[in-house]
Amino acid sequence: MHDWHRIFDQNLLVPPHPQRARQPLKESTAFQCVLKWLDGPLIKQGVLELLSEVGCHLRVSLFDVTYRHFFGRTWRSSPRPAEPLTRQPARIVFNEPLYFHTSLNHPHIVAVVEVVVEGRRRDGTLQTLSCGFGILRIFSHKPESPTSTSQDKRLRLYHGSPRALLHPLLQDPIEQNKHMTLIENCSLQYTLRPHPLLEPVFHLLPENLLVSGLQQIPGLLPAHGESGDALRKPRLQKPLTCYLDDLFFTLYPSLEKFEEELLELVISDCFREAGSPLDVGTLEILERRLCVGVHNGLGFVQRPQVLVLVPELEVALTRSASFSRKVGSSSKASSGNQALVLRSRLRLPEMVRHPAFAIVFQLEYVFNSPSGADSNAASLSSLSSLACMHMVRWAVWNPSLEASSGQVMLPLQGGIQSNPSHCLVYKVPPASISSEEVKQVESGTVQFQYSLSPEEHPGTPTANASSPKAERRSFRKPPVSPSSPPASPSQGLTAAQDSPMGPGLSLSQLAASPPSPAPRRRSAKPSSQPPGSPVPSLVPGEFPLEGRISHLEADLSQTALALGTSAADHLQELPFTPVHAPIIAGTQTRSSGGKLSRASLALLQSAGFPEILDANKQPAEAVSPTDPVKFSPQKEESDCLQGNEIVLQFLAFSRVPQDEQAAPWPQTVYFTFQFYRFPPETTPRLQLVELADAGKTSSASLSHILAQIQKDGSFDAGSPGFQRKYLVDPGFLRPGEQRWFARYLAMQTLQIDVWDGDSLLLIGSAAVQLKHLLRQGRPAVQVSHELEVVATEYEQDAMVVSGDMTKFGCVRPIDVHTVVKGQLHLTLANVGHLCEQRVRSPSSLPPSRSRVISNDGVGNFMGGSLLTPGGPRSVKNVVQAQKLADVDSELAALLFTQPRPGARGPQGINQEGDAVRRRKLERMRAVRLRECGLEPGRRGLGALAQQSLHAQHARDLQVIAAYRERTKAESIASALSTAITTQHTIHATLGAAEFFEFALRNPHNAQHMVTIEIDNPELSLILDGQEWRYFKDMADLHTPLEEDMFHLRGSLAPQLFLRPRETAHIPFKFQTFSVGPWASAQASAELRSEKDMDAGSPYKSSMMPTKHAKVLFRAGSGKPLAVLCLTVELQPHVVDQVFRFHHPELTFLKKAIRLPPWHTLPGAPVGTSSEDPPFHVRCSDPNIICETQSVGPGEPRDVFLKVASGPSPEVKDFFVTIYVDRWLATPVQTWQVHLHSLQRVDVSCITGQRTRLALVLRGTQTVRRVQAFSSHPQELTTDPRGVFVLPPHGVQDLHVSVRPCRPGSRFAHLHLVDVDAHQLVASWLLCLSCRPPLISKAFEIKLPAGSGRGANKRITYTNPYPSRRAYRLHSDHPHLLQFKEDAFQVGGGETYTIGLRFVSRQRAGEEEILIYINDHEDKNEETFCVKVIYQ
Repeated sequence: MHDWHRIFDQNLLVPPHPQRARQPLKESTAFQCVLKWLDGPLIKQGVLELLSEVGCHLRVSLFDVTYRHFFGRTWRSSPRPAEPLTRQPARIVFNEPLYFHTSLNHPHIVAVVEVVVEGRRRDGTLQTLSCGFGILRIFSHKPESPTSTSQDKRLRLYHGSPRALLHPLLQDPIEQNKHMTLIENCSLQYTLRPHPLLEPVFHLLPENLLVSGLQQIPGLLPAHGESGDALRKPRLQKPLTCYLDDLFFTLYPSLEKFEEELLELVISDCFREAGSPLDVGTLEILERRLCVGVHNGLGFVQRPQVLVLVPELEVALTRSASFSRKVGSSSKASSGNQALVLRSRLRLPEMVRHPAFAIVFQLEYVFNSPSGADSNAASLSSLSSLACMHMVRWAVWNPSLEASSGQVMLPLQGGIQSNPSHCLVYKVPPASISSEEVKQVESGTVQFQYSLSPEEHPGTPTANASSPKAERRSFRKPPVSPSSPPASPSQGLTAAQDSPMGPGLSLSQLAASPPSPAPRRRSAKPSSQPPGSPVPSLVPGEFPLEGRISHLEADLSQTALALGTSAADHLQELPFTPVHAPIIAGTQTRSSGGKLSRASLALLQSAGFPEILDANKQPAEAVSPTDPVKFSPQKEESDCLQGNEIVLQFLAFSRVPQDEQAAPWPQTVYFTFQFYRFPPETTPRLQLVELADAGKTSSASLSHILAQIQKDGSFDAGSPGFQRKYLVDPGFLRPGEQRWFARYLAMQTLQIDVWDGDSLLLIGSAAVQLKHLLRQGRPAVQVSHELEVVATEYEQDAMVVSGDMTKFGCVRPIDVHTVVKGQLHLTLANVGHLCEQRVRSPSSLPPSRSRVISNDGVGNFMGGSLLTPGGPRSVKNVVQAQKLADVDSELAALLFTQPRPGARGPQGINQEGDAVRRRKLERMRAVRLRECGLEPGRRGLGALAQQSLHAQHARDLQVIAAYRERTKAESIASALSTAITTQHTIHATLGAAEFFEFALRNPHNAQHMVTIEIDNPELSLILDGQEWRYFKDMADLHTPLEEDMFHLRGSLAPQLFLRPRETAHIPFKFQTFSVGPWASAQASAELRSEKDMDAGSPYKSSMMPTKHAKVLFRAGSGKPLAVLCLTVELQPHVVDQVFRFHHPELTFLKKAIRLPPWHTLPGAPVGTSSEDPPFHVRCSDPNIICETQSVGPGEPRDVFLKVASGPSPEVKDFFVTIYVDRWLATPVQTWQVHLHSLQRVDVSCITGQRTRLALVLRGTQTVRRVQAFSSHPQELTTDPRGVFVLPPHGVQDLHVSVRPCRPGSRFAHLHLVDVDAHQLVASWLLCLSCRPPLISKAFEIKLPAGSGRGANKRITYTNPYPSRRAYRLHSDHPHLLQFKEDAFQVGGGETYTIGLRFVSRQRAGEEEILIYINDHEDKNEETFCVKVIYQ
């Protein structure tokens, strides 16, 4: 302990200037500075005469020039004896290395070196004198700073003391300041270079601490050899793991009195600061936190762990009787005092057997921020920001180097003495009134049992960790987030706690980690797996949608760790648990569309929807969605009706029977989707009109039809439905795109999102296959669907296994399942139209579908003009002469630009527009002259004008000659290049490799080494022979194949050897993983204005981006042999799956999506093999981490995503492609992912009890009438409830009340909507952590099932208070239990009888019903549990 205090007191650091802390953090850089020798007569002769034993040493300090602030700690070298001045030149050798690391990478951060002489006066006292100082620049203004060179440098020294740098007259650059005087012939030789070998020991050295290489650093082994420099190549000591159990704090005189006094002092302190009285009830203790970390005297080795302490009484209510007796027996010395207990075992893996290594305990209290402190302060939107924290006690324990286990009791410290966190600590009792024995106890004590183990194995736990659950845990190192410092275990290195309440979470951690799991009311069978064995995944039958793609929720922010079975540092495979079902169907799933019943068809027929007619005004042929579709591309292309009018009719939207806790049915809806390459579509708001005859038929599914809303807010039920048309004809399609559109209809599934028109909340999504729109020679077809609208809900089920069962702790199975919200009745139609047959030019013909591109026939030059951009002229018998100015715009600019006086040549070459305008004005002037009877250039013009005109013509001829001479070489080269250029067009889709071969012919009689240069990274050569054979087999191409065809030269372009007159087939593939702006433009929840939503206005096509690539085949002499110009027309790709995630802003979304069996994926090879094929995954966004891991045969495959969410309300869209072939030829799955970034608000609440919070609303530019909407209105309400006015630029509070009905963790959405413009003003993502209340009484009742008769029962409740109180009654199953009275009042100490009405249900089984008895503030007083057995 003495060594730790000594090192801690000697290494206290001065922090950098506060303004530097506000700047963005950078990575810390390590440096090594060797101070070699000091040259020059620095020490005066008079000093040597007055002092004896004269020595010299150097002092180095870090200095911030911008803020004139010294920081860190001044380092002092070893003293060197000062030699007499007889030696010339004078030199004092130091050769002492200095090390440090800093993240303040700025040119104004410098090191100040001071030369100090010390000696003894004649009276024996020590005298120190400053002989000069120098400024050592660590970072320069150059971008390559800091320099990595190790050359010696000279540091110039100045007269005076470094304290002169604090003077305001010394501004940067200091070296050029007139007040700085150089010491002549004096300098310091040094070297400064980066030292990357210091980075592994950053955790042992605080930032900005200057240390010598000869200094012993706790945690490092001594240096090898005689140099003694332990930091040149630092070596870490072997760590050992320390386990702490039975940790509890005892405060003096008692916990209750200590906290009562603490609250009073905090309130009085707030009163002195705010100047206004504060009620005692407004301040309360939210939690008691314990920060534990290993400290080596210089700083914390790792970030301290944060845990939650609870009073001993609360632990006794939730733990087993054995644990309660154990804690009680260990705290008998407190004379009945209640202690603060840690409910889990604590693991510290960074401990080292060193006298300076100690464990620091810090006890902190978290209070809610008093509202009376600042009445003008705006309410905050996060619970974590409503808390303030104070440290009240701390303690340091230095483990014995010999003992391996034992029990320790330490006194707590407080007051004004220095502590490792360098913050103010709560006072301690006065020392004058107590003896030495009492002083050790009156500040409080901390007691615990410890065990030290150099290896991690389950055989070392003490008696407290003897349960089977504790023995099955496995400790691992937590993953490091890119946004957090390296190896930060502050996110919870503790083990999963034994309490059924789950691991305790700090209030400040709620924003970074999900809350603890709720207690299970039903006992879960303990796992029989041995330690280290993998935990079996949930069977597929546990999911509502079987055989589909499932998600895995990876929570890497909280790590519940336990003891492992291996001492090695090898990480094991992460055992994910599948918890997320998809939104739409994957492979081998039933279609979400169904066939309409006859009753529903009759209702739709009588509703008056517009009829779909073909070109002959006949009804379109109706097909059934269950009929198989035979797709023939030849029949589609040979159809005489080449025009396709795609019609989408939205007819009706009906709800499905749900429980009473579901959200209310919307009044208006709108839809978003995207068809082919048309712009994303957002329909107008449509009114849901209930059918009058819906209840009279047996078809209860069809209940509401859709009607368009007029501008005045009314709707006409007489013209129901909404219709959108898309015209796809040859004028819209590019050449050769017709077969791609037919393929799109045959394979694509259209995703339709359904939104609430009032709250702008997503109701759900539906998917419909488009294959029934293929007409196959018919004039028109139509198909009617009844689509299930499916929503994904996030909530944690009480039956899901806890984090202990995952054997890792960081994977928390959050139950994410799909819920059918309703049925969408939709009609799709394709009406054929006859298009005009136009004579197409050869350039408009569809491109060739051949996989082989030949350059034969491009070598014959057809001639042409040098000024014609196209080069070779078209083959025609008659050629009309054209003016040179009309042919070349650059030449026209030269001709019609007047020369400036004194200019060497014509100016304004880039002013083509002005030149064309002047040329037109000249023509107009000539026409007017002819109209007046004057011929331009002859009569009417004087001799001077004619002379000027001739001079102008002569100048033009000179300009034309000079221009032709300048552009002749370029034009001839362009014409010749065009003669050897082959133009080719291919159609490509996202992720699919387009394979083709280029037949390159050597036209010469000599052999060539041809270099192949490609200017587009998405176009590549196929260099592997197996890959070439694979693509040939796919394309059924029988051209010759060669092995080792190319000569590879590393990063240089590949080369090909060609014999004379030889033709070689060169394989290429084009593959793109990026999408254009058409795909990223998604329909948002905000509606457009009404003028942009005219149903009759045709939509312009969203043109897909066109890409170009050029391949140059260059001979060994550098001359080109052939040129291939490739035009790539991108086509819409098929989307197999659409995922939509809502995530907190500016955080990382980490998802694992489970694939179905590979042989069920479309495009997989027929038949099963003995081993699974290789899986590959690619993402369209290079900034997203997307990968899959190799697993054993028969194991499920998971695709891992890591996406950085942007600021709210940004929506990030990207695509993921999956391959099961080695060469990534054709994707078997293409996913589209939408990531919505929302403001996150964490709410910790108790089931059945109301929790209140406030959100900040900020006004926009204008006054708005707004209303708040919630996705769970039964559990989440707002105040104001209805429509209210949001003033411009104002700040207003939106009060939110949460009363959850079920325990667990789930997400809720809160929208603030402008009710006039129907725009989204603000949105929040509420992360609810609901824990159940303590059950005080339990009952059991048996009822007959299916009889329809319930039962009336009564229970009594006694008011425990002496005064009269009012109570409210709630139940978590209101459809099964009803109260006679929902509220009652009862006098003090009196008993009230509560009348209960139990409703029978149809199926037999058991149900646990909770009865909440709340006070007038809706806080839970007691909770009764009634177990109902339906027989």
